[in-house]
Amino acid sequence: MLLEQTLNEKILKITTKISNDNPELLKYLNEMTVTIPDVNNPEINIKVLQDYYNSLEEMLKKYITNHQII
Repeated sequence: MLLEQTLNEKILKITTKISNDNPELLKYLNEMTVTIPDVNNPEINIKVLQDYYNSLEEMLKKYITNHQII
């Protein structure tokens, strides 16, 4: 349970960072395949949370890398 709570906290932190620092990315959060379940009642487990966090982190890193001011 602690790992799940930690992942939820990390997801909240990175989505808050995206919202505050790069709000132009918010439109992509709803389009991420990780967030669109293909079943009516998806099971949320550690793997799903970790995959979601990883996808958020990767999206943010790519955006920052590609949009750095030189």
